[in-house]
Amino acid sequence: MPEFITNLLPDVVLQYIQDWGLLDIGAQHIGLPHFLIVGAILFALGVFAIITRKNAIMVLMGLELILNAANINFVAFSRFGGMNYDGQIAAIFVIVLAAAEVAVALAIILNIYQTYKHINVDEIVELKK
Repeated sequence: MPEFITNLLPDVVLQYIQDWGLLDIGAQHIGLPHFLIVGAILFALGVFAIITRKNAIMVLMGLELILNAANINFVAFSRFGGMNYDGQIAAIFVIVLAAAEVAVALAIILNIYQTYKHINVDEIVELKK
């Protein structure tokens, strides 16, 4: 590890890195559990964003995090599960679905803003006048 990085890190973090052997780059292998952990973290952050945010755009960003977590899992299982290209194809479909979802959702959000002058999802009780 470069010296300028070790100077920035606290001793506790450096000890953790050494104890777990994270400095041995050649010995470190990124496997399926690593991808699943990243996917689970993204999924949890997306669910947290959807549940806690009142702004409709932030809710959409949480939904995008969930879709990206699913993409990571599709590609990881495709790579490590022997599914050939099935996971990548599913991920491409999810990306297309996410693009269409964003286009439709932003159009709805713009209409809501024109009607109510805000986009707080808790304050919008009826969409039809």
